[in-house]
Amino acid sequence: MFDDWELVEASFATQYGIRLDREYDMSWTEYACLLSGLLTDTPLGQIVSIRAENDKERLKNYNRDQHAIRNAWRSKINSKIVNHMSDSDKKKATKEIQDMFRGAFSKS
Repeated sequence: MFDDWELVEASFATQYGIRLDREYDMSWTEYACLLSGLLTDTPLGQIVSIRAENDKERLKNYNRDQHAIRNAWRSKINSKIVNHMSDSDKKKATKEIQDMFRGAFSKS
């Protein structure tokens, strides 16, 4: 949420006509409710849709900027996952990937 604060502000302005920097009495519950109700045609909604897309046919039609947005997000998420893994978990995951490739490309 903090990484996308500008998109959140723009989306509230677009969808609700609310300028968050001028809202002093909005409760957390109201804010959370409004945030969860943002539609895909808002700035945040568009970015979230790009980041979450996994349909290969749709991805083929993405432009360079859309791919950059999606790839940057996936890299960020992956680095957070890896940074929270213990060294033994990283070694185990690496071995699993190596075994998978070995199985996929070895001659039977």
